[in-house]
Amino acid sequence: MEISSIIGAIVIGLIIGVLGRLVVPGRQRIGVLWTILVGIVAAFIGSGIAAAVGVADTKGVDWIEWLIQIGLAAVGVAALDRARSHR
Repeated sequence: MEISSIIGAIVIGLIIGVLGRLVVPGRQRIGVLWTILVGIVAAFIGSGIAAAVGVADTKGVDWIEWLIQIGLAAVGVAALDRARSHR
C-alpha cells in the first residue's frame, strides 16, 4: 500500500466519520481518532457492499456508495458511543 493510499484512506475516513457523526442526534462522547477509525472502517465496508450490489462504479459521483458509507459510519458512531457510555 502506498503512502498516498494511506493518506487518502485517512482523509476519506475523516469525512465519512464526521458526516456519520453529524447524522447521529445528540452529543457523542467519542474522540476524533475514534471518529476517523469508524469512518475508515465504514468506508471500506461500504465500498465492499456497493461493489457487491453493483453501484460502486457509476458515471460521476457515486452517491449511493457515499450514502451507504455514511449510514454505516452513523451506526458505528452510535454503537461506539453507546458502548463507551455504559462504562
